[in-house]
Amino acid sequence: MRLFLSLVVALLLSACAGTPPVRGTGDLGLIIERSSGHVTLVNTTSRQPYARIGGLGDLSHASAVYSRDGRYAFIFGRDGGLTKVDLLEGRIVKRIIQSGNAIGGSISQDGRIVVAQNYTPGGIKAFDAETLELLSEVPAEYAPGKFSKVVGLADVPGNKFVYALFDGGEIWVSDFSNPKQPKTQRYPAGIQPYDGMVTPDGRYFLAGLFGEDGVAMLDVWQPEKGARKILENYGRGEEKLPVFKMPHLRGWSVAQGKAYLPAVGRHEVLIVDVGTWKEVGRIQVRGQPVFVMARPDGRQVWVNFAFPDNAKIDVIDTLAGKVVHRMEPGKGILHMEFAPRGENVWLSARDDNKVVIYDTMNFALLGEIAADNPSGIFFTSRAQRIGF
Repeated sequence: MRLFLSLVVALLLSACAGTPPVRGTGDLGLIIERSSGHVTLVNTTSRQPYARIGGLGDLSHASAVYSRDGRYAFIFGRDGGLTKVDLLEGRIVKRIIQSGNAIGGSISQDGRIVVAQNYTPGGIKAFDAETLELLSEVPAEYAPGKFSKVVGLADVPGNKFVYALFDGGEIWVSDFSNPKQPKTQRYPAGIQPYDGMVTPDGRYFLAGLFGEDGVAMLDVWQPEKGARKILENYGRGEEKLPVFKMPHLRGWSVAQGKAYLPAVGRHEVLIVDVGTWKEVGRIQVRGQPVFVMARPDGRQVWVNFAFPDNAKIDVIDTLAGKVVHRMEPGKGILHMEFAPRGENVWLSARDDNKVVIYDTMNFALLGEIAADNPSGIFFTSRAQRIGF
């Protein structure tokens, strides 16, 4: 009997020896390598990569969302690819081509529906998060026979998604309570609504207007009031009118009760009171801002810039209301992502083929990770945020 038990224990131990350790997913993430169709999986605690996965197609302007448990990433490629990646096993679970030209996506509040937004053909498509089976689609037909590019797609509470029709000049809200029969409401927004964002509480959807001054805003809690324009006088009478651009990768901020918006076309960051949606200030920066992203505690806002100033970063102290630090961390800074609690920030230096990591308190360089033309950086902490 003792010999039998010893054999059983030995077999169990040998089986366990080949089993990867059990771990959570809260400190994981991925780096998009746009030129090679790869993603590098990273650990934000050790600040090290642990796997690299290829075969993801065209990843220019690619973005990612996460399952509720943070185990699975859903990566949306520019070629219409939708790829489900297992972060624990470091492998592709499934990949489909769902359109001809896509630009981002989102995941429902209950985590069961993944939605892709498409340029070609215009519209959105909903997929089962478990199987990637197509559930339904909403063509962006804003007039008979006329289809629009869809931009700014974001999830809001109630398994709803809100997005802008660039060509149609509208904001749509699609309710996927019944995933196979979504219901959609339409709201006029302005000329060429471009890129949209949702406030952290899921209440307000903002879309920059490419074709006119201002920003269109929809109160998702009271959509019957329709979309209204805010900041509509910004730039009037000035030599060069700005274009408000809220980038595809959720590159705006709300911190300390104020929204920080990039004024593309100007070397300024706009400050807007989210209680009144009135402009309350502007901060001069060293280039045309692209991403204006707040540290999780809201004390800092980090700003990167369009070419030719895309090697620079300005750091705004929201208490002081001014730039308190300037740096040039690398060539072609495309995106940034804060560690879940904000102690460090990761910056993709595309033209240096690396991601650089900085301490957000003393601005010291903490490390570097090699990557092939890195762009978007996405951590699993996004799984618990509305609109991310």
